[in-house]
Amino acid sequence: MSLMTTAQVAEFLGVKEVRVERLEREHLLIAKEKDANGSPLFDEEDVKRYKTLAERIGGL
Repeated sequence: MSLMTTAQVAEFLGVKEVRVERLEREHLLIAKEKDANGSPLFDEEDVKRYKTLAERIGGL
């Protein structure tokens, strides 16, 4: 399992970090754990699946 930071997820999805934080808050992207600063870390495979799903239903 490879973990991604909020910034890495935002870059991968092509959105702003605020959007990733909102997706996490709304439980559309589930953080696997928190780093030392309390920032969420996401599983890379989950992020890829979310991107595929979002593209199928009309985009991010």
